[in-house]
Amino acid sequence: CLQQAYSTMNDSQHGAVEEVVFALSDPNYPFVGVSEAEQCQVELEKMIPHEDEQYAEFFSVIGADPDHVLALAKEHPHVEPAVLDRREGGGLFEFVVSGGCPARHLATLGALPQVVESTDGKGRIAAEVLPGYDTSDVVDEFLEDHVSAELVAKREKAQPTPLFTGRELQRTIDEQMTDRQREVLRAAYETGYYERPRETTGEEVADELGITGATFSQHIRAAERNLIAVLYGEDTI
Repeated sequence: CLQQAYSTMNDSQHGAVEEVVFALSDPNYPFVGVSEAEQCQVELEKMIPHEDEQYAEFFSVIGADPDHVLALAKEHPHVEPAVLDRREGGGLFEFVVSGGCPARHLATLGALPQVVESTDGKGRIAAEVLPGYDTSDVVDEFLEDHVSAELVAKREKAQPTPLFTGRELQRTIDEQMTDRQREVLRAAYETGYYERPRETTGEEVADELGITGATFSQHIRAAERNLIAVLYGEDTI
């Protein structure tokens, strides 16, 4: 079952990892710019890899009009924004990014962001360097391309942070997913679609399931949104 697949994946990821923390204040970065323009708080809920080096970044925003946030995000050429949930003075957003994002850049370098947040224009990213990658190389290359960023901490963590906990996953499977979404997500995890580096492509998972790549993308993204909805404390999106 999918729960067993997660347990197997998490069991294989024991061991210390290094965490690097950066401070950022450049408003050209969407999460920093939004928090500065709206004097609000922006916080990453989860970041999930997609095809073609795209990442789906799910952010909660507190203290801003959702329409203002959406309009600001649309100004960035490498961001596809969407409002997933509206609340008074904020909401949950999905930003599909293909470039120009420091969190995405860290992920492509081998450091997976776990914290991406900004308040009133002051941003912070904490990322875990994957096994097999040199922390110094990751830091040097990131700072070379993001000259306004500053490394503020580097420390060892006992073990990496799992993408989702078993409780979060099981609740979503039991209560919120369609049979098709469950089947697609199970196949994706069991074939290594979410491993870093990725062990299989979306097209390969789709072929295994006997569906088109477009159908796979539709179901996997719907399943991912349901998982994020659990984290955000909402019903199915």
